Amino acid sequence: MSLRVAFQMDPIHSIDIAGDSSFALALEAQERGHKLFHYEPKNLSLSQLRPIAQLSPLVVRNITGDHFCLGEQIATDLKTDIDVILMRQDPPFDMSYITATHILEHLHPDTLVINDPTNVRNAPEKLFVTHFKNVMPPTLITSDEKEIFSFRKEFKDIIVKPLFGNGGAGVFHIKPDDENLSSLVELYKTFYREPLMIQEYLPAVRQGDKRIILIDGEAVGAINRVPADGEARSNMHVGGKPMKCELTDRDREICEIIGPSLKEKGLLFVGIDVIGNYLTEINVTSPTGIQELSRFENVNIAKLIWEAIEKKL
Repeated sequence: MSLRVAFQMDPIHSIDIAGDSSFALALEAQERGHKLFHYEPKNLSLSQLRPIAQLSPLVVRNITGDHFCLGEQIATDLKTDIDVILMRQDPPFDMSYITATHILEHLHPDTLVINDPTNVRNAPEKLFVTHFKNVMPPTLITSDEKEIFSFRKEFKDIIVKPLFGNGGAGVFHIKPDDENLSSLVELYKTFYREPLMIQEYLPAVRQGDKRIILIDGEAVGAINRVPADGEARSNMHVGGKPMKCELTDRDREICEIIGPSLKEKGLLFVGIDVIGNYLTEINVTSPTGIQELSRFENVNIAKLIWEAIEKKL
């Protein structure tokens, strides 16, 4: 099966090929004989009700500093000339991101979009978790400062973060005696119109924030991301260290709770975050971690993802 595959993603020249999941997916697709194309979200249009993109033919190679070659951009009808689109641009999950999902909706069922754009839009990372019982830590979503202070009074140690943030940006650990909570809420309101997410601080994060990869609703493995000393966030780009780990019984229970919904919604490639016994996020926009997991487990996760995509076709 030879497919025409388009990657909707950020500029390819800036990625770190040693850890980038999109690059691993592109390399595997090329090795499987698929023809690759690249475009940025800004090159996506809806013309006469048909999604059009300025596509560049793409060749990738696993050579640091010389990892890609792009051809000349060509205006392409995504409905008739492309078989699969991987929606892989990074958040923020803003109105630009949401608009792209509306445009890509017009492709169904002629062109397969991974992940399904309708359900990407309807499943923002931090809010999607709230639809599943008995998986989240104590959580508050609000703009009301009185509610925030009441929550801290009850749970003492809390985490405050923007509802549509990403990569650990804007995440604060606020202790019971911290006098800066009011100022922090005021600062958030300067930059965000959306409510905040407040959660009970989980001391288990010091032992790591587990990233579990699910393919078509099934867990295939996990890595543990351990925060750097003096850091409350475990994201790897702020110093978190990836480590090998195994799935626990509780991890599997969480995956069994959410897995059928992921599969039903066409969310084929998903990364979830688990701290201790709690699910904190379901990442459906541009999940990462497959290269680290592949190295730890000596399993080609990109291959498993492509096998699932080809099965759908």
